[in-house]
Amino acid sequence: MSINRLLAGAAAIFLAACPVAGAAEPDLAARLELLVEAYPDSLSGVEGTTLLFKDGGAPLEIDDGKAKDHAAALSSGDVEDSLRQIYPLGPCERKPEVDFDPGRIRSDALMMRLYGASAKAVGAELVPVDWFGETLRVTKRQGAAAALEKVRDALAAKPELKRYLSPSAGVFNWRKVSGAKNMSVHSFGAAIDLNTKFADYWIWSGGKPGRVKTFANKYPLEIVEIFEQHGFVWGGRWYHYDTMHFEYRPELIAIAKAAGAAACR
Repeated sequence: MSINRLLAGAAAIFLAACPVAGAAEPDLAARLELLVEAYPDSLSGVEGTTLLFKDGGAPLEIDDGKAKDHAAALSSGDVEDSLRQIYPLGPCERKPEVDFDPGRIRSDALMMRLYGASAKAVGAELVPVDWFGETLRVTKRQGAAAALEKVRDALAAKPELKRYLSPSAGVFNWRKVSGAKNMSVHSFGAAIDLNTKFADYWIWSGGKPGRVKTFANKYPLEIVEIFEQHGFVWGGRWYHYDTMHFEYRPELIAIAKAAGAAACR
């Protein structure tokens, strides 16, 4: 399949997925370019319908050619699926629309190429990051640990927020998403959970996949804005919400900026 054909087949889906009416939405080619720019240590470009890697390893298909509903995309997403929904930025909160989970759909194959394909491989790249009196183990790959340190430094200037941040519920944990088939970003040492005392989670509220009854959040949006400024997306933007969860996804932040996707509208 040519990249032009891939673009044409995905265009209608992308238009429906854009969360901000009237935004200048980047097409798939532009999103792929931003993806490559977000991971300069590992990605070298796009050739045809594949992503190329600087280590000389096998190219990765962008689209597996399978039609997927939302549940299937969550379970076995490819690169194209992971870029489909545009994440909204800003210090505002809004109830997510049904199955609007930007960032929750991921390509496990890509994540493993970026961070490591086993607990041992990921573990070898973990470095200590001081987090308000705790020491967290965070991957240094793709600049994730350095980005979290910038988040910490910005948050440290606001001592009134510390109670929401610590103790952290953790970073590295090689596992699948609870009740799902896809890998958690915690597996790659690139996600952090904040103080669970303030956490809200779609399953805890009695939600079922595709049928989440309520949305709740106790974390100040100031925290969310700071994380987003340094490349992290917030699980509180998801229909299947997880408000204590932040994960390093700089490509989604870059795409959001290019699209003008604002939570404050």
